[in-house]
Amino acid sequence: MNNKEFISELARKLGYTNKDTSQLVSTVIGVMTQELQEGKTVAIQGFGTFEVKKKLERISVNPVTQQRMLIPPKLVLSYKPSTNLREKFK
Repeated sequence: MNNKEFISELARKLGYTNKDTSQLVSTVIGVMTQELQEGKTVAIQGFGTFEVKKKLERISVNPVTQQRMLIPPKLVLSYKPSTNLREKFK
């Protein structure tokens, strides 16, 4: 399901227009992005938890040249599904 199909299905189920639904989804994603950028965790009951984790710097080895290189630390987005959602896929 792509974004257009998702918006259409959501609009059909909620009874809104596609334009209103698109604005709603954009607003939700915008708020979630802002909260994650501030370092906060976003938990959606029944769906899961999104959080930004810091990945520490590490040393990696190029398998071809055997050259060691330092990979700098970075932030990564992490998602952990809720137990209800996890149970549905077992």
